[in-house]
Amino acid sequence: MERRKTIFDFLAQVLCIFGFTMLLLSLFCLLFGASARGYSSIFALGAEGIPIAVAWEYLLLSVCIAGARYLFFTDRIIRQMALWLRTALMLGTVLLLLVLFILAFDWFPVNHWRPWALFLLCFGLSFVGSLLAMALKERLENRQLEAALRRMQEKGGDKNGCGH
Repeated sequence: MERRKTIFDFLAQVLCIFGFTMLLLSLFCLLFGASARGYSSIFALGAEGIPIAVAWEYLLLSVCIAGARYLFFTDRIIRQMALWLRTALMLGTVLLLLVLFILAFDWFPVNHWRPWALFLLCFGLSFVGSLLAMALKERLENRQLEAALRRMQEKGGDKNGCGH
């Protein structure tokens, strides 16, 4: 049984998303900032860093993504929905949020194809990376639970796990 989530769980999720995106943006600024200066509000400072306004925009985006995660992956709001459908809806929502933020905050010129292609490539790679990380985490947790169950069964000497 999963424990009840609190506002602190939500805030931790927001900060985790925000921290990861800031780390990636910092890396992108170091790698591409000098050549992208003037091309995007994200790279307004070139390789020197991320503008404060952009950091606040990404914090707001992180809140929105964490809210979407809460909506689709807790049973408080949506009670009966297949995991694949929740995942697909979450993916679509995050993609829509990103497009809205790109348009609203002028993160890159929307009339050029190259930034859109790079955005979709980065989004796809991030999604695949997230899926792999989640699958690995689940596999490790399942192994830990199986090992704990074996220890309990060995300790109790009971093969059916009833304890009687």
